[in-house]
Amino acid sequence: MSSSTEPVTATPRGALRRPAEPARNVDVAGLVDAEGGLLDRAVFTDERIYRQEMRRIFAPSWLFLAHADQFHRPGDFFTTWMGEDPVIVTMDKGRRIRAYLNSCRHRGARVCRADFGTTRNFTCTYHGWSFNLEGDLVSVPNREGYPETFDTAQWGLVEVPHVATYHGLIFGTWNPSPVPLRASLGDMAWYMDAMLDHDAHGTVVVGGVHKWVLEGNWKLAAEQFATDWYHVNMSHASALTVLANGGKPKQEIVHRTGRQYVDPNGHGAGFPVHPRNRFDAQAVHDWTDYAALRERLGDARVEGPLTNGHATVFPNFSYLPVNGSIRIWHPKGPDRMEVWAWTIVDASMPEEVREAQRLYNLRTFGPSGVFEQDDGENWSEVQAIARGFVTNSVALNYQMGMGSEREDGRYPGKTSELYSDAAGRSFYARWRQLMNTPAWHEEDPA
Repeated sequence: MSSSTEPVTATPRGALRRPAEPARNVDVAGLVDAEGGLLDRAVFTDERIYRQEMRRIFAPSWLFLAHADQFHRPGDFFTTWMGEDPVIVTMDKGRRIRAYLNSCRHRGARVCRADFGTTRNFTCTYHGWSFNLEGDLVSVPNREGYPETFDTAQWGLVEVPHVATYHGLIFGTWNPSPVPLRASLGDMAWYMDAMLDHDAHGTVVVGGVHKWVLEGNWKLAAEQFATDWYHVNMSHASALTVLANGGKPKQEIVHRTGRQYVDPNGHGAGFPVHPRNRFDAQAVHDWTDYAALRERLGDARVEGPLTNGHATVFPNFSYLPVNGSIRIWHPKGPDRMEVWAWTIVDASMPEEVREAQRLYNLRTFGPSGVFEQDDGENWSEVQAIARGFVTNSVALNYQMGMGSEREDGRYPGKTSELYSDAAGRSFYARWRQLMNTPAWHEEDPA
């Protein structure tokens, strides 16, 4: 499942000429002051900015698509989104993972309406055009009604030009000449390995994919998972109390110390650091061989990002290693997002331990989880008032931990304090950079 070097399916234009819109892009330089720690609320509410994100954030970036465990035989498929573009991820007859725009080339309807399954062909239910696993147009009803110049080879599904995996996580990008996935992850890969590389068997998915809708801009969720341990004691006070033995969280839980990784590509991860960090689910803790993990991953990872913590791979893929939760924040307009969440576990986990992790995840970070509900309420509250004229003009503060970023020799790249906005500032600095940089589709072909 390495990156493809083949071009996107050619899209005939004929005499079509879309009018140029030289003024359509918004200069966002004045909306993000990453150096001073200030953010303009228009980044969460402006429709023009949101449409520009589709062009300059989601079209050129590596986006999470699915987990490799969802594909075992040719014809297995999973439908998802890249920004607001619907895509099909599937295994072709050569057992290669490929992704296609889920839109018929005839009238534009989706050619696959199921969430997942196994098939031989993708057939549009509007007029019956059918495409094979390699994206080729293989059946056209009333073919004789088309002119002799009609060539089925020109009307296959539009393919995502590059699909690549990292430790079982499948990513794709529309960029025809991207920075390779591993290079785009940079030092973030070291932190991801603390969740994904416990042993040579990798990870598997348990329990399917949970989906729910929240009223809030997608960046609110992505930035929190990159940078925000700060909210835990306040927002999750009731959940911490419910889960604590004796009804009161231990002081070492409330007053955690740790680090926050700050990546120049907008990724971020925060994690408490303690020699006895452990998995929360008792069955997982009892099964885990921490000594073996120390030998494989090193003390720094086991005492840091292995268990408790939060992380985001820019722009909209996040995860929580303590309970194996991975999720994508699908944008659905400036005011709404759709959350898709998987639970992944070590492939070597016994069935009863897998089930314990799945249930623990549902109780904490599932759609009705005691922590997840708090987060969704916060994001919806922020969004609900953000369009007010005066409210929208008041800058937001991202100044916690300013100047604390440093290379400490223990954790790769630069890290800040656990309680810090450093990764949030970096997230929006990267967002600002991409939003003000013409993407691959805007380059002058001359």
